[in-house]
Amino acid sequence: MDVFLEAAREAARLLFSGDSYVRDILGLSLRVSGTAVLVGVLIGIPVGVAVGIGRFPGRQLVVALIHTGFALPPVVVGLFVYMLLSREGPAGALELLFTPTAMVLAQALLASPYVAGITLAAVQAVPSDVRLEARALGATRVQALWAHLREARLGLGAAVVAGFGAVLSEVGAVMMVGGNILGETRVMTTAIVLETRRGRYGTALALGLVLLAVAFTVNLILTRLQQGRQAAVWSTAGVERPWA
Repeated sequence: MDVFLEAAREAARLLFSGDSYVRDILGLSLRVSGTAVLVGVLIGIPVGVAVGIGRFPGRQLVVALIHTGFALPPVVVGLFVYMLLSREGPAGALELLFTPTAMVLAQALLASPYVAGITLAAVQAVPSDVRLEARALGATRVQALWAHLREARLGLGAAVVAGFGAVLSEVGAVMMVGGNILGETRVMTTAIVLETRRGRYGTALALGLVLLAVAFTVNLILTRLQQGRQAAVWSTAGVERPWA
């Protein structure tokens, strides 16, 4: 019990003193994870929409591949990116291994299947009649698609939340391709592993608490945005066209 109390006291000291070590690692974590989620969204949402709405040969295989990405082991992604960026790899000349860019690439590969899969489910849950009715009322194809996506926006928001959760808590891939270098590629999760191995439980606990606080804050903001937009749509229902 004493080790937990001592760790809790050390964690409180680091959190309330604004320790530069914790602050720098937090800043890098947010930059890497935020960029990775943005890349994952730019890839995953168009793929999810195209597969969710489209009908083409081999579609079931594509859906199965996207869903398989949910169980994609981070260490396998890390291995793939490591081999890609190593000196012997096809992108070795770029010298990106053990840099934040390599970490962003690995995390984006992990986030994309989550974003694509949840987007796919959200788009499929909207009746296709929405697009047909929009077209009948004079909307263009793009406007009809926009009306469909507006109906699925809660699911699209959930896709972003899932993608962020997948990368913020990830450790295996970023440690493999980032190297956990102090001041360069050390992020929250890799620092927690390192500090635990060193026996510095207070520092590890402080980083863990900060990680949980960041995850809760981001999810709360996204949830409020989702629910706020939904309420606004209900309040104007029947007043304006969804593609206007």
